[in-house]
Amino acid sequence: MKAISTEKAPAAIGPYSQAIESNGMVFVSGQLPIDPETGVFASSDIMGQTRQSLTNMRNILESEGLYLSNVVKTTVFLSDMNNFAAMNEVYSSFFSSPFPARSAVAVKTLPKDALVEIECIAAR
Repeated sequence: MKAISTEKAPAAIGPYSQAIESNGMVFVSGQLPIDPETGVFASSDIMGQTRQSLTNMRNILESEGLYLSNVVKTTVFLSDMNNFAAMNEVYSSFFSSPFPARSAVAVKTLPKDALVEIECIAAR
């Protein structure tokens, strides 16, 4: 296993890595909508938070020479399923066909009361 880390995404604040590579697969930890330069949420609305979470995810992948086109699976955690359509609008602007497999689930709360958190698996 190889730990992956970049300053272009929020630093891990617990006993986890931003991402791990194993056997050509990259597992990116859930990305909150934190701007790595300021350490705070980039936005208070779902569209801005989705954009920042996906940007953080993209930056982690690009630090290893990978792109969103390498993503085979994402999981989207939403604090409110009523935000699904707005999240999906932003999400669709980051990916193109063939789209990765995806799960989207509503959870009771997310760290720091985020509206969204997104993780992914990418393949070399």
